[in-house]
Amino acid sequence: MSTYRAFEVTGSRKFELVVRELRRPPVGQVRIRVESCGVCHTDVLAVEGLRAGPERPVVPGHEIVGVIDAVGDGVTGWKAGDRVGVGFLGGQCGECDPCRRGDFVNCANQDQVGTTADGGYAEVVFARGSGLVRLPGGLGPVEAAPLLCAGLTMFKALQRAGGPPGSLVAVQGIGGLGHLGLQYAAKLGYRVAAVARGTGKEALARRLGADHYVDSSRQDPGAALRELGGAAAIIATAANGASMTPLVTGLAPRGRLVVVGAAMDPISVNTPDLIFGTRSISGSLTGSSIENEDNLAFSGRHGIRPMIETMPLAEAPKAYERMLSGEARFRVVLDMAA
Repeated sequence: MSTYRAFEVTGSRKFELVVRELRRPPVGQVRIRVESCGVCHTDVLAVEGLRAGPERPVVPGHEIVGVIDAVGDGVTGWKAGDRVGVGFLGGQCGECDPCRRGDFVNCANQDQVGTTADGGYAEVVFARGSGLVRLPGGLGPVEAAPLLCAGLTMFKALQRAGGPPGSLVAVQGIGGLGHLGLQYAAKLGYRVAAVARGTGKEALARRLGADHYVDSSRQDPGAALRELGGAAAIIATAANGASMTPLVTGLAPRGRLVVVGAAMDPISVNTPDLIFGTRSISGSLTGSSIENEDNLAFSGRHGIRPMIETMPLAEAPKAYERMLSGEARFRVVLDMAA
């Protein structure tokens, strides 16, 4: 194969299926034959033109599973035939100040896969060796793909929240992130509360590990969580700042609201709600490649799996629209074998 297909996007939602010449991987990178790629809400940065230089074509997609078929100069830890994943963060440089302090997630010279560097809406992708994730056996390419971003995001947010075993942890929003968060929280040994609008997802939330269900359309979620004793942590996944605002009062003393849903509107907070009780609000941005391997190992051992819909690469624009509609249950994955 001397060429490969890829969906480029320019401006806002201007998809174009192109044929590219196959090339050797650059220094420090590998070439991967893509097997699957998840369609994530963060893809809006590329597809909607919300990036620097939207006139420059880029291939979206950052929940990538595939097999290395060529290794560039300077890559020593990987070889052709290795089965790997690639997430949103394209691999740390190892030289900037955050890297020298071990803060690889905040590397100053790291590509955002599918946004500042070409991603996985393609048959082939190139990736830094430092950004590769080794996949364990027992996880197929389609089910593994969403775990590389959505799964890792929830896994790390729960770790950063730091609630003691057996404490109450709430997951707000039962969607692409939240349905995985319920599974992680339950397997980590927490007492789990699901927070969502309406009762339509209550049965599913309980099947996924929720001990309690809070319908935020009928009751104040903060008050409901206080009645349950207060949450050591609340993971907010809904892309709506206004829906996160009432959660703060549901935190137990020293509780933390961890925000992973990117909303365009602000979260409002009364300062006494933070001061009295020593509560806090923080953001959480995915994790490093080695932390992603921990995530996949944990997911495989405990049977944590995404609920997915698959579509072929040729229907990538439709897959993106399906994700954006909010009607998918719950993750859309491009399957290159379909």
